[in-house]
Amino acid sequence: MLIAEGWEDYELIDTGDGEKLERWKDFILRRPDPQIIWPRTLPEKTWLGADAAYLRSSEGGGHWEYKRSLPPRWTIGYQSLSFYVKTMTFKHTGIFPEQAVNWLWMREQIERAKRPASVLNLFAYTGAATVVCAKAGASVCHVDSAKGMVTMARENLELSGLGSCPVRWIVDDVFKFLQREIRREKTYDAIIMDPPSFGRGAKGEVWTIEKSLFDLLALCARLLRENPLFVLVNSYTTGFSPTVLQNMLSLTIGARHDGDFSCGELGLRSRSSGLILPQGVFARYSGKQSCQP
Repeated sequence: MLIAEGWEDYELIDTGDGEKLERWKDFILRRPDPQIIWPRTLPEKTWLGADAAYLRSSEGGGHWEYKRSLPPRWTIGYQSLSFYVKTMTFKHTGIFPEQAVNWLWMREQIERAKRPASVLNLFAYTGAATVVCAKAGASVCHVDSAKGMVTMARENLELSGLGSCPVRWIVDDVFKFLQREIRREKTYDAIIMDPPSFGRGAKGEVWTIEKSLFDLLALCARLLRENPLFVLVNSYTTGFSPTVLQNMLSLTIGARHDGDFSCGELGLRSRSSGLILPQGVFARYSGKQSCQP
């Protein structure tokens, strides 16, 4: 398991009883996590001091309850980058701090290549990976079906002082976009994706990861240029093994391009107990050129 380290503006304070207690710079949030089936380490009064808590509904979904007024959004920093965070629907904040592990890896792959790199970021959400790759010197094509998320991603890029970087912003269904790119004979040096378990495209297209991910990766394999740098697949789908993701990468990307494959879990360490909280799985492909010293 890879543990995200190096955060100053984020901290996993405690976990237990189906929740996690987190510090997002100056604000403390409580959010549910069903895999946390052990008891809390810190006393109840510490948890009750949270500024906001996301409460699940018995009918599905949930809502935020606020102990004090929070700004509509605020900023957190990671190394030289800055991102907006806010209390969003579905308990999200706009940033997944465990992904810092992958941010460092992607930056290393791009910088080590010592050549111009073009990156395709699919299901790109609020654009943390887009910002990281742009900072490393790559041109990026950012694709998401939600216009609001693409807007927030553009704001994150500008917040980090990278607004003039070559980023192409696309609001579209990922499958349809990839098919058009293949017809245009467009190619990329690297591809990143964070596919949801279930979703709908801009025009109501249905996506389920079990039925669609393999076909998606097969399309991506056709979009990689000769001597590609990397492919990264993240998943938060319950029950998905890292090996499953690596197998699909090997069968699709590996069928067309030589390179190395790896996979694993991402995690965050609790300050109070030292326990590691699993936070999704990943699989990586590294092209032969990106592996050279």
